Amino acid sequence: MSEISTANRPPEPDFSAITTEELIAYREAENRFRASGAARAFTGEPDPGASIAWQEVALPGRDLPIRVYRPASTGDGEATARAELPLVVHVHGGSFVGTAVQCDWTNSHFAAALPALVVSVEHRLIAPDSPLANAADDGWDVLRHVVRNAARWGVDPARAAVFGESCGALICALTAIRAREAGIDLQAQVLVNPAVDVTGTMYDYPSIAEYAYTPSRALPQLRLFQQLAVPPGSDARALSPLYADDLSGLAPALVVVPTQDAVADQGRRYAERLREAGTPVRLSEYPAAKHAFLTLPGLEPQAQAARTEILAFLRTALAT
Repeated sequence: MSEISTANRPPEPDFSAITTEELIAYREAENRFRASGAARAFTGEPDPGASIAWQEVALPGRDLPIRVYRPASTGDGEATARAELPLVVHVHGGSFVGTAVQCDWTNSHFAAALPALVVSVEHRLIAPDSPLANAADDGWDVLRHVVRNAARWGVDPARAAVFGESCGALICALTAIRAREAGIDLQAQVLVNPAVDVTGTMYDYPSIAEYAYTPSRALPQLRLFQQLAVPPGSDARALSPLYADDLSGLAPALVVVPTQDAVADQGRRYAERLREAGTPVRLSEYPAAKHAFLTLPGLEPQAQAARTEILAFLRTALAT
């Protein structure tokens, strides 16, 4: 996969009436824009201290693209990539739209500054033929693959974390639960503006009512997200970390909540549930920040502060 220099951003469609063909066309056009040089004015420039490359990882039944961030080489050509770097598996947000490229600003910085190997999962986007369960499997399978092949990747499997935004945070929360069950000892989970409830109760939070149509038209997007994520016959609770039976013994969590966000209360409630279960958690709210603020440093003044906080949290959690 490669980035393109220019692209026009498509107009936002009517998500309440969009057809499958229109969704696919919109997703392709929007992702071309997010991966373009023009989008850097909003999504930020990558850190020059990190190298960035697309790779494919062979997973059960599929080859999945991943975007890999490493500490860059030194001036004399010697790689600064240290033996047994800590590992951060990242999952981008967007649900039915999105690409790992939109998160280069944060991920390249973490790779350079921790330093760490950051692997961003270009998961199967949610679509009529690809429910949330597929994307959740992609996040989990990439983590498991890299940890199982730690020597090949040059990482320390005992120093691993997951990090995601929005739907990606949901996938990371599910991955943290699966890691505990599989005996993979994660050191941290970072959940930014997490949407962790895809059941019928996902619209019952005060923040949904307050921010349904401002500062963006969130409610139609959330309704489409739920429709695609959990088609009839799916177990919505199994894909909703908020309703997991047991949240004890999970990796310590940093839950980052922008306050002007329709799903803000989902993040707050998930932090409460983690705390009630005895899992260490820190809830950090950013007043007046909007849903995707961390991926939009060119528009959102608080993105820098949030990136700094996440870096400090990961640095402590992943210390030798």
